[in-house]
Amino acid sequence: MSTDTRAAGPAPVRFEAVLAAIDDTCLVRLPAEASRRLPSRGQVAVHATLQGHPFETVVEPDGLRGHWVRVGEALQRAAGLEPGDTAEVTLTVTTEWPEPEVPDDLRAALDAAPASIRDLWADITPMARWEWVRWVRATANPDTRQRRVEVSISKLDDGKRRPCCFDLSSCTDPAVARSGRLREPQVGGSGSTR
Repeated sequence: MSTDTRAAGPAPVRFEAVLAAIDDTCLVRLPAEASRRLPSRGQVAVHATLQGHPFETVVEPDGLRGHWVRVGEALQRAAGLEPGDTAEVTLTVTTEWPEPEVPDDLRAALDAAPASIRDLWADITPMARWEWVRWVRATANPDTRQRRVEVSISKLDDGKRRPCCFDLSSCTDPAVARSGRLREPQVGGSGSTR
């Protein structure tokens, strides 16, 4: 008889939460206990389910030592949910990070960069690419953002594999945050993406 001696991964984090909206972004804010069970106050890659519908995502920090999960339009439709509805969510932490969506300005700079920079970009981990993307996106100021794109290329040219040592727990999507903290979501039909 064979016994599997592999160490079990972290137990799934299960919770119920109300879908909410901030402008056009539908999201689920993790209850404090669920958030405490994650291994980092920053971004965390997970295999997830929403009402039993599986998806891969990166859980986002809320800047208040907690986390939130974006619920895209397709997932929202598949689950038959809208802001104000309660959803069952399961998160299983994984080391397999999905590839980030690289914003157009950073993508254009990478495409125009020397091959050595593009090679380094391809060689770093998806988690590191998420950090570069998040650092570029972590400002709503267009001048600061342009400067961050330029600095990203310069740092990559110097062989840097990570953007900086910025506080990952307060580096959330500026479209839904103010001063590094998730704005208070609206619950109910306002801001629905349906």
